[in-house]
Amino acid sequence: MTQSIRNIGIFAHVDAGKTSLTENLLYLSGATKALGSVDAGTTQTDFLEVEKQRGISVRSALTSFHWKKHKINLVDTPGHVDFSADVERVLRVIDGAVLVISAIEGVQAHTDAIWQALKERQIPTILFVNKVDRAGVYIDGLLEEIKQELTNDFVCLQTVTGEGTASAVMKRLPIEKTVESIEKIANVNDDILEQYLENGSLEKEHLEAAFKEAVTKGELSPMLFGSAKMQWGVYALLQNMLTYLPPPSGKSSNELSALVYSLFHEPKQGKIAYVRIFEGSVKVREVIRNHSQDQEAKITQLQEVIAGKYQAINQVAAGDIVAISGLQAVSTGDILGSPSTHIPEKVSLNSSLLTVQVKPQVDKDYAALAQALQKLAIEDPALAFEWYREDKEMHVKVMGQIQIEVLEQIILQRFGIAAIFENPTVIYKETPAASGYGIGHYTMPKPCWAIVRFLIEPAPRGSGVTYKSLVRTSDIHQKYQNEVARTIPKALKQGIKGWEVTDLKITLVEGEDHQMHSRPGNFVLATPMGIMNALNDIGTTFLEPILSFKITASDDLLGKITSEIIHNRGTFDSPIIVNHKMTLTGTMPLASSLDFPIKLNSLSGGKAKLLTKFHSYQACEASLCQTRPYKGVSPLDRSKYILKMRKALE
Repeated sequence: MTQSIRNIGIFAHVDAGKTSLTENLLYLSGATKALGSVDAGTTQTDFLEVEKQRGISVRSALTSFHWKKHKINLVDTPGHVDFSADVERVLRVIDGAVLVISAIEGVQAHTDAIWQALKERQIPTILFVNKVDRAGVYIDGLLEEIKQELTNDFVCLQTVTGEGTASAVMKRLPIEKTVESIEKIANVNDDILEQYLENGSLEKEHLEAAFKEAVTKGELSPMLFGSAKMQWGVYALLQNMLTYLPPPSGKSSNELSALVYSLFHEPKQGKIAYVRIFEGSVKVREVIRNHSQDQEAKITQLQEVIAGKYQAINQVAAGDIVAISGLQAVSTGDILGSPSTHIPEKVSLNSSLLTVQVKPQVDKDYAALAQALQKLAIEDPALAFEWYREDKEMHVKVMGQIQIEVLEQIILQRFGIAAIFENPTVIYKETPAASGYGIGHYTMPKPCWAIVRFLIEPAPRGSGVTYKSLVRTSDIHQKYQNEVARTIPKALKQGIKGWEVTDLKITLVEGEDHQMHSRPGNFVLATPMGIMNALNDIGTTFLEPILSFKITASDDLLGKITSEIIHNRGTFDSPIIVNHKMTLTGTMPLASSLDFPIKLNSLSGGKAKLLTKFHSYQACEASLCQTRPYKGVSPLDRSKYILKMRKALE
């Protein structure tokens, strides 16, 4: 029954103690007989060799356990911003969350980003303040920081005395005992407000029910305290996870609807798909449809992951999360069965704005490296692997240097290939500089016939690509026009400056097919030539990625920080200064600010906080951007391009 299940994600900024807390939950529930250690590399959820070596989580990990007749599916997530794509996928399959905040470091950059994503999805969340035993912790100051920098929509369920020492004590604080808690609940519940104003008092049961409702709606969050290192607060967290985080919805009697949120290669079992069942149910040896791949596959094995170990089961119903074997063609993000309104839309925490070329250290490993990168991109689509065979180049998109280092280790440890990652390059884009026409014609050597004429027009920034046809089906048959529409996204992958073309309107204004000589492939060939001819005539403008930022620092650093922002071609809003602490927001180009975090850290002695997020692509002067050679054979090289498309080019 779904009522006895909880699907919970556990999130935090790196080093806040999230994985250690997970180990405590497993140990207290009886799922493990000994506490795992991050430092010793013995945790259940950091099972990759690279995670054990680095002491950080680099991918999400599912572990399930039972507590008081409830099954809890706990998904431990990476805390470093470079692995945000994995966190985004987890946000689609959970029903509740625990956000861990370090009592000593406070609200860190990734803490803010995760909180905003949880609020956007209205995911019920418990705030767990960890490391209350650490020297220097000041709870009242931390709570004020959380109010100022994260949220004021929390209700403390405990008091803490002796913080910052090994004798700290957490005591339960009933919500009816504090005016602040009552007022917060009354602010989101009219019935409570009315009763409070009329009677000046509230019934305990009524207040608790209203608080639970507010948590379920994502309006308020319970706050708890503890120390994973000292094993404090774990029992209270478990209790409150069952009390306040909701069970999943969905019916097992409906048609199957499920989401593959993660893939993992297990050395003995091969590819394993981690799947959240939103509707329906599945059984071992059942043939199911992969809606995204438009094909069927037979389930060879269903498994639960209990305390890091796989346990075979025969059937799984709606609301549960399961590991499935047998789906060989599956990719992360695939929908199994039929789409459902219960499957949440994608969430964006950050975007990969850097591209990096990958090479084998030894030439003979070239083909094996390409195969390895293809497998990794199936598991993590955000890598967006591109293989330009004509140029013998392979590229992936990344978030930052830590991700590059981890990928290098994974490729070596899992595939036995020593790979070289070149210096990353900012991903620019192109947009038409003006309006103009372009013709693509392919009429020789027969049998072939395709003539297309496009009007290319600039479009508002951020609008993407729109396409329409004004050509009658008597001039170009509908099946050929369908090929034109399907080819356009591929034709825009590289423009005349070597980057993806966006923010434009494309109109097919004229064209012609031939009753005897035309084939669908003729229009696949002619379409890129017509588009590239138009872009070559009218020219394109560079677009560069812009980041939005929020900086929190001491107000005496205002001049130095704003000077550095201006130097990086950035802009900023008027600072907000409270108690000698400033908050500064604005935007700056990624290309000119790659080393800004290092400089900010140096300026502030490591005390400033920086949160950045992709903002938009904006026009950029050509002298400040980077053109790259066209990968493969350009449609502008007409003769060579036709030979290549006809597979007549060696």
